[in-house]
Amino acid sequence: MATPIHHTAQPSSEFYSIFSEEEVLGIVHALQVRREIPLKYSYKGTGAKKWDNFYLKHIVPKWYRTSSCEIDLLRDNFEYLNCHFQGCEKINIVDVGAGNSYPVKRFISRLHKLGKVNKYIALDISEELLDLSRKNFTKWFPTIEFISYTIDIENSCLPPIPLDNQTNLGTDDTAKMILHLGVTMGNHHDRIQVLKNFRNSMGKHDLLVFTNEIGSSSQWDGIARGGFKYHVDEVYAWIQKDIGLSSEDCELVRKYDDKTNSIVANIKLGQDYRINFKVSGIDKSLQISEGEEITIWRQHKYELPELQQEIERAGLQLVHYKTDKYLSNMMVICQVASN
Repeated sequence: MATPIHHTAQPSSEFYSIFSEEEVLGIVHALQVRREIPLKYSYKGTGAKKWDNFYLKHIVPKWYRTSSCEIDLLRDNFEYLNCHFQGCEKINIVDVGAGNSYPVKRFISRLHKLGKVNKYIALDISEELLDLSRKNFTKWFPTIEFISYTIDIENSCLPPIPLDNQTNLGTDDTAKMILHLGVTMGNHHDRIQVLKNFRNSMGKHDLLVFTNEIGSSSQWDGIARGGFKYHVDEVYAWIQKDIGLSSEDCELVRKYDDKTNSIVANIKLGQDYRINFKVSGIDKSLQISEGEEITIWRQHKYELPELQQEIERAGLQLVHYKTDKYLSNMMVICQVASN
């Protein structure tokens, strides 16, 4: 006889108010197939405010912390990026995973002073973060047109964006600079598909600029820092509450996962659980056994040969990269492969 399920979890009404039917099915599928609740979903609803609070507290430069990886890498690569677009009259900045838009503030200010910025297009999976992005950006740059769209870059290309009666892929006068910052590339389950989605949204004059950690994931020293510490704690608490898992039955485990070659944060269950997803149009139950783990955070570090291989497999060409002063993060710049 089958072992009885001892505990039942019911996602909260707040959970169903945050996610669309398609997103709920995406969460159910990820749990069924690979025992994961993708990190991208944690930025929706109240998760947007939690992310903004984390960013403002731990990442934005202050008098006692004058450096920020993203801001510094954009500064250090400014001349290269600006020179690449010298033949273009204007640039449309497409910020994928825009968040609160703080990382790009100084960078866009420099471009704006040169008269290069045409429009700023903020894309994010979270409507709440897009609202925050709009509020911040229009305060900083009231004369630059702001456009926003919700998008899940893991599942789709960039949406068609009207570019002043020009084609979406750009012309000799106006090109796109696509930014994907926050070392987000390493969070994706299928990084090559994400790169392909970018590639299929790019024209010959466009650039893709993204950041990620560099090195070997397997050499993690076991110490949780930054987002892997503070933001993971918030995500863990959110999932427990909104999925309906008892805190007594859960343990947060941070470790290196050799199957995905990533550093992960997992919820380890101390009891057998049945999770019931029931809302209009959806009636699904999952059984997760005692001792199983659910991944709620992943971060893959790139080693350069692997990075170049993934970029090339996606039909892109690496044209420039630069590491930060600690040799722990890098900014990668790609264009459409010439062949």
